[in-house]
Amino acid sequence: MKRFMGMFMLGMLLVLTACTDDSDADPGSDSGDEGSQTAGGDFILSVGNDVVSLDPHGSNDLYSDQVRNTIYEGLVTQNEALEIAPLLASEWEQVDDTTWRFTLEEDVTFHDGNDFNAEVVKANFDRVLDPAVASPRLNIFEMVEEVNVIDDYQVEIVTSYPFAPLLAHLTHDGGGMISKEVIDEDYRNAIEEAGLDMPLEEFYELRNTGGAEYEDVAESVSEYLHTVVEQKPTGTGYLQFEERTPGENTVLAKYDEYWQEPARLDTVTFKVVSETGSRIAELETGESHMISGFEPSSKDRIENNPETHMYTFYNIAMEYIGFNTQKEPLDDKRVRQAITHIFDKEEVINGIYSGTGRTLEGPLQPEVLGYDEDIEGLGYDLERARELMAEAGYEDGFEISIITNDASERVDLAVYLQEALQEINVDATVDQFEWGAYLEAASTGDHDIFILGWPNATGDPDHGLWPLYHSSMIGDQGNRFFFENEAFDDLLEEGRRETDTEVREEIYREAQELLIEEAPSIFMRQAESMNAYRDEVEGLVIDTYNKPDFRNVTIE
Repeated sequence: MKRFMGMFMLGMLLVLTACTDDSDADPGSDSGDEGSQTAGGDFILSVGNDVVSLDPHGSNDLYSDQVRNTIYEGLVTQNEALEIAPLLASEWEQVDDTTWRFTLEEDVTFHDGNDFNAEVVKANFDRVLDPAVASPRLNIFEMVEEVNVIDDYQVEIVTSYPFAPLLAHLTHDGGGMISKEVIDEDYRNAIEEAGLDMPLEEFYELRNTGGAEYEDVAESVSEYLHTVVEQKPTGTGYLQFEERTPGENTVLAKYDEYWQEPARLDTVTFKVVSETGSRIAELETGESHMISGFEPSSKDRIENNPETHMYTFYNIAMEYIGFNTQKEPLDDKRVRQAITHIFDKEEVINGIYSGTGRTLEGPLQPEVLGYDEDIEGLGYDLERARELMAEAGYEDGFEISIITNDASERVDLAVYLQEALQEINVDATVDQFEWGAYLEAASTGDHDIFILGWPNATGDPDHGLWPLYHSSMIGDQGNRFFFENEAFDDLLEEGRRETDTEVREEIYREAQELLIEEAPSIFMRQAESMNAYRDEVEGLVIDTYNKPDFRNVTIE
């Protein structure tokens, strides 16, 4: 295996280079003379992909989240330590096991001039939970049973069962507040487009009642919803929507009436530059002030340029190799364990990822509740792998397929695994798909081995484990391992309901140990978010979820 990796690295010499972090760069500091910083101007960020949706109840993708995070705000947020902090809610209390009461900020206005209040909060939750909206963020809030308006600036959220990580879920991008007037307009437009003779008030009453009659109406309006919100993305954030050219850019402008300190920039443009080399060239020439997302092999190019600086950090995400646990021979955990044992994580990180990221023993990251540095995973052990294959009756091996999307590093990873499998007599093919087709192929249950990643968007262990491994999430919802384990499900359900932090911590430790034993996936790597910015940029902050904060940014 070591011999193969040496040959592999030689073959990739022109692409992969060793490098170190730029630990001296501090983009968050306001170093230098205050007079040399100029407020205003258009900040240009080049990204690899376009926004999918400007509706916070729309798509699940980072590129959209990065834009929406500047337009919309939720009730609460997280600080650098991932602790819950106030945002549109100034304070809160847990009234009982299933009821939370929030006191809202007053004198907050949306970009359209309308007020933020308790009715707005209710309207937003009613919308994200509406089956007609069919929000991919529904699973983040499916535990919410009802939202009750107490008065103009007090609201209660009632869950259908005790749900410990509710506050963490409220920090999710899907909890961003949309102007109620825009929500109402979106529904009116859908009702009209569907050809229904029904005033909005009657529609809302029918939605509250539910049942078969509403199911029919929901089906009629579903395809027309989101339209107005996409055209008029209206939140309370420090930037407001100005214009968008699909496939090219999205332009946001400073919101002068922002309820906190307004941004110092005039505009922020998210510019779509799909090719990594072109993004780096934009940074070098000054056509872009910042770039987001590039291969680790490009680090030297950025670090060796005195005008550009790296901004990297460990994100709350796991990159993994997954097994379809319901398909022979991967339905035998000994086979899954054997494949895990022939995978050398250190070799992969150093050879394919240019030394970036850090290995994981289990599915949780050090920043997340329940992580235990003493937990031992299934490390590289070729002899143990061969023993397990013999115990499972596959000493002579078998044929299997590895599927991946066409991202270069994942293709390299698939080739590495293909070669490694030969050490236990397994012949593997590698099949590449474009992104959309790949997700579909990895969700049907016909696949064998696949390569993906999972960002924990709330920082809570529930969101790091439930969508991926709970049996209720099988298929395109997240559990592409088709993993079903009653004991594991019980632990996750217990972890959701337990309010004692120390008890929760022990529950998730036990859940990780069980998952390591069952080996539905190789917990490969905690990745680094790869960003870079120009020398003239001051005050840039990027949070743990790789969302830039432009509020204090100036261009020197």
